[in-house]
Amino acid sequence: MEVLGFLRLDVNGPMVAAALSAVLLALLKWYSTSAFSRLEKLGIRHPKPSPFIGNLTFFRQGFWESQMELRKLYGPLCGYYLGRRMFIVISEPDMIEQVLVEKFHNFTNRMVSGLESKPVMDSVLFLRDTRWEEVRSVLTSSFSPDRLDEMTPLISQACDLLLAHLKRYAESGEAFDIQRCYSCYTTDVVASVAFGTQVDSRRAPEDPFVTHCRRFFAYSIPRPVLVLILSFPSIMVPLARILPNKNRDELNGFFNKLIRNVIALRDQQEAPERRRDFLQLILDARHSTPSVGVDSFDMVRQVFPSTHCAAGAPRPHQPGRLSKPLTVDEVVGQAFIFLIAGYEIVTNTLSFATYLLATNPDCQEKLLTEVDSFNEKYPAPDYSSFQEGLPYLDMVIAETLRIYPPAFSAFHRVTAAVNVWFIFLCVNYLLELSPHRSVLHMTFLPNPRWSPWPPRLKWRLGVPLLVGPFIHSSIW
Repeated sequence: MEVLGFLRLDVNGPMVAAALSAVLLALLKWYSTSAFSRLEKLGIRHPKPSPFIGNLTFFRQGFWESQMELRKLYGPLCGYYLGRRMFIVISEPDMIEQVLVEKFHNFTNRMVSGLESKPVMDSVLFLRDTRWEEVRSVLTSSFSPDRLDEMTPLISQACDLLLAHLKRYAESGEAFDIQRCYSCYTTDVVASVAFGTQVDSRRAPEDPFVTHCRRFFAYSIPRPVLVLILSFPSIMVPLARILPNKNRDELNGFFNKLIRNVIALRDQQEAPERRRDFLQLILDARHSTPSVGVDSFDMVRQVFPSTHCAAGAPRPHQPGRLSKPLTVDEVVGQAFIFLIAGYEIVTNTLSFATYLLATNPDCQEKLLTEVDSFNEKYPAPDYSSFQEGLPYLDMVIAETLRIYPPAFSAFHRVTAAVNVWFIFLCVNYLLELSPHRSVLHMTFLPNPRWSPWPPRLKWRLGVPLLVGPFIHSSIW
């Protein structure tokens, strides 16, 4: 007993506090750097991460400029950390080919941050595995030439409104904001085609749909909160989801209620009375469209049949029926993604194309001549005639997207362990595909000058595995 008494320590409050503080600091130090050894183990070059935040400070200038610097310093296969999350960056065409074509069945799922709202989570961007394939097949059938012809009158109505507004500006000779005009035009198209609602956002800026769209795109996460979410995702993401957010709830509630009311109205109408828009095409196909495998989504082989894709690429998924009809939540999700993807991309592309044409008057005159000839040749054009009769317009848009890409990166999650480029990628690894300006300019088009002429376009399309799958993957 005397020995035990001799070994007994006199425990008091300050000692316990000091010991717990030391343990807490040790755990905190371990947590701050424990996730930052995975890229090094894979043999992938990357910037040195900082505790907790990873390489967040590397992107302080913005993602576009920092991505350019990342590839310049660390090569076409590199990586970085945002908080504790690891990203493997791929910008080499052959590597992108393996991910988006040859082994795409291992990379079908997208990255999920955990902050997406319910309607967006039910969209084709965030559905997973076989359900993604099934919903994707419904959308593919909705964008066939025949179906697009059905929606052409609705788009023409929005075009007529845009031209009427532009005509007034032309007659007055006053300066105006062309991007705002295109923003109103895109809002009108999305409201009409995806939400079954007719609006004139230029004349009625206080329309509920217009105001809610404006609020939707004005919302952003404050930077301090974003840093906390990236540094402590396991704590902050669930906390952000359960904390009340009045603005988010109001926006989601408005668009949800709007689409559900339209669906209820369409279900009560006879087939000839229903409006032929994107929403109705999905409603028509939600019960009967056969689903197809991921191999059927290879648009590159459809556009470039002579491309040297591997003939024996695996085709693991065979066509089948929908496992269950599209739910109302999934229909709402597709309309939401139509708003998110369509609004920004169309508005910015039209704005940049207008600027480039204004600064290249020779191209502007050539395009105007083509459009005038098209109007004479096709008094009532359909989708096929647009493709056949406006080749130079297609070059102008394609070249604009090359100079100002709407999506310079796409994020995919590894769904099945796979060995690529002698690197073993485990399930849930995140890949960032970035065939943007650094590759397009430096490797294939050393001169970045805007020039929509056929030889240049063919040169760009000579690397379809770089451009085609990426643009297709970025949207869907």
